[in-house]
Amino acid sequence: MNILIVEDEKSLALEINEFLSGEGFTVEHARTKSTAEEKILVNNYDFILLDLGLPDGDGFELLTTFKKLKDRDDAVIILTARSEVNDRVLGLEHGADDYLAKPFSLNELLARIHAITRRKHKLESNEIKIKGFKINIQNRTIYFNDERINLTNKEFEIFNYLVLNKNRVISRTNLTEHVWGDILEVNSDSNFVDVHVKNLRKKLSQFAPIDWFETVRSIGYRINI
Repeated sequence: MNILIVEDEKSLALEINEFLSGEGFTVEHARTKSTAEEKILVNNYDFILLDLGLPDGDGFELLTTFKKLKDRDDAVIILTARSEVNDRVLGLEHGADDYLAKPFSLNELLARIHAITRRKHKLESNEIKIKGFKINIQNRTIYFNDERINLTNKEFEIFNYLVLNKNRVISRTNLTEHVWGDILEVNSDSNFVDVHVKNLRKKLSQFAPIDWFETVRSIGYRINI
């Protein structure tokens, strides 16, 4: 999953970055409202962690701008020192998905991320079962029956993202930004996405037929079940 941290406090942003990166997320950071706007206009994110007190503007303004964009489902968690009930209510009314007042536990932040993911994709638990495969989105593991499948971090992210969005065609560009991050930093002529998908399919097919893992010609991929 691809996460954007919008936070001007350098030490806190670094702490969150290191923690979430260690949990397998792809993380970007913007310390100002203007930088965050530039990134949001170019890239889609699974989560935006938004501080309200930015040096060049209020986080509420950024949230309002973001919510006006079409075809975006990035989840927003507000991170702020403002603890007043009115600010919490205002953040939720502006379209935020959740709210954490500073200081907060990084483990609680992670739990909120998993909870929003479950809610967003209508999951009853952290486990997703598909054709004999079982994915745990919290532990980042995948099993076939009782045997664990050893995937690289990127292979897991690809499969996880496609399964969460099953029956939808996911373009290579969309897959790239959600797994690798800022698409402006990625060589659009590279076939690295296809290489990773090929390796992923090879590992999965050792356990069972995966004819439901489709390539949509000239576009991308789909888990069709």
